[in-house]
Amino acid sequence: MSTPLTGRAWAVLFVLCGAIFLEGIDVSMMGVAMPSIRAELGLSTGELQWIVSAYALSYGGFVLLGGRAADLLGRRRMFVGWLVVFLLFSGLGGFATEGWVLILARFATGIAAAFMTPAGLSIITTTYPEGPQRNKALLVYAGTAAGGFSLGMVTGGLLTTIDWRWVFFAPVLVSAAILIAAIVLIPRDTKAVVPGGGFDLAGAFTLTGAMLLLVATVVRAPDVALAQTLVTAVAGTALLGAFVAIERRVSTPLIRLGLLRNGSLIRANVGAILLVGAFVGFQFVAVLYLQELRGWSEWKTGLALMVIGIDSVLAPTLTPWLVTRFGNSRVVFGGFVLAALAYAAFLPLGTTFAAMLPTFLLLGVGFALAYGPLTIAATDRVSEEEQGLAGGVLTTSFQFGAALGLAGVAAVLATADELTTDAFRNGLLVPLVAAALGALVAAGGLRTPMRDRMGAKG
Repeated sequence: MSTPLTGRAWAVLFVLCGAIFLEGIDVSMMGVAMPSIRAELGLSTGELQWIVSAYALSYGGFVLLGGRAADLLGRRRMFVGWLVVFLLFSGLGGFATEGWVLILARFATGIAAAFMTPAGLSIITTTYPEGPQRNKALLVYAGTAAGGFSLGMVTGGLLTTIDWRWVFFAPVLVSAAILIAAIVLIPRDTKAVVPGGGFDLAGAFTLTGAMLLLVATVVRAPDVALAQTLVTAVAGTALLGAFVAIERRVSTPLIRLGLLRNGSLIRANVGAILLVGAFVGFQFVAVLYLQELRGWSEWKTGLALMVIGIDSVLAPTLTPWLVTRFGNSRVVFGGFVLAALAYAAFLPLGTTFAAMLPTFLLLGVGFALAYGPLTIAATDRVSEEEQGLAGGVLTTSFQFGAALGLAGVAAVLATADELTTDAFRNGLLVPLVAAALGALVAAGGLRTPMRDRMGAKG
C-alpha cells in the first residue's frame, strides 16, 4: 500500500501546480485576446501568430538547457529565480505599443518558462517516490496544467473585455503570490543533483534556431516564393543536423542521445507534439471564427470555450482511475480519438453554442485523457539524475507542437483572400489530421510488448 501524501508534500505540490497553471493560462489567454491585440496594434494574421509562437519556440528551444540547469545548479534556485524573470517580462508585454516589442517580451517570457518549468517538474519527480505516489502527483500536476490551458480561455475573454493588456498584467499578480509561497515552502537545494559538468549552449542555440526556421517556413510559405521557402526549410533541417552532430561530440550534451532509445518516451513526445499542436491550432481557428466572422465578444467567446475546462475536473479524478484500470496507452489512444471526433464535429461551423457544445465537451474529455498519461510516459524508467532532462524533452515537444500547429493553421488561413467560412473550415483540417495521427501513434503503443507499453512499468 502506498504512503499518502503529507500536508507538507501537498503544500509543495500546490505551489508547483500554481506555476504550471500560470504557464498554461498565460498561453491560452493570448489566444482569446489576439483579435483585440490585432485591432490595436495592426498585425496581420501571420504576425499575430508570432505572439504565441515566439513564446512557444523560445520555451521549447531553451527548456532542455533549463532541465540541465535544474540538475546542475539546483531545482529550487532555478524555479524561484526564473519565476522572477517571468514576472518582469510578462509585465513588459502589457506596456507594449508596437508589435515587435510585444513579440520580444513573449520571447523572453518563454525563455523564463523554459528554465522554470523543468525545475518544477523535476522537483516533483525527485520528491515523490516512483509508483502510485509519484503518479498521483504527476496527474494532479498535469491536470492543473490542462485546466489552466483551458480555463485561460474564459479568463482571457473576461480580462480582454476590460483591456487586452490585463492578459499580461494578471500573470504578474499571480506570479508574485506563487513566488512568495515558493520561497517559504520549497526546501532549499543542498547540492547540485549532478556534480560537475557544463552547459551545451551551442546545442540550445542550434535547436532554437532550427525550430524558428521550420516554423517560419510553414507560416511564410503562402506569401513568399517557393525558392525562399526551400531555403528556410533546408536551413532549418541543416541546423537540426548540426544539433545532432553537436550532441554526439560535446562532453555535456543537451540531450543524451541514448535517452531517445526509450520507446515509451519517443511515443509520448510525438504524441505531445500532436496533442498540443492540434489543440492550439483549433483554438486559433475557433477564436478568429467566433469573434471576426460571427461577431462574438471576447467574454462570450471565453465563456463558450470554458466548457473545455471540464478537463481540469476529469484529469485529477477520472484519468488516474482509467490509467490504473486500462494502462497509459489505451487512455491516451481514447483521448486522441475523442479529440479527432471533436474537431470533425466542428467542421460544419455552426452559428449557435448548442451546435458547438459537442465539440467542446469531447475536446475537454479527450485532453484530460491524453495530457496526464503522456506526462507519466515521458518520465517513465528514466534515472533520477535525468528527470530534469526528460521533463525538458517533453516540454520542448509541447511547445514545438504548439508553434507548429499554430503555424500550420495560420498558413492555411493565409492562402485565402479573406477569412470566410470555407477558409476556417480548411484551417480546421490541420488539428483534425494531427489528432488522427496522434491516435495512430498511441495505437503503436498498444501493439508493443507489455513491458514496453507507453508508461508501463518495467
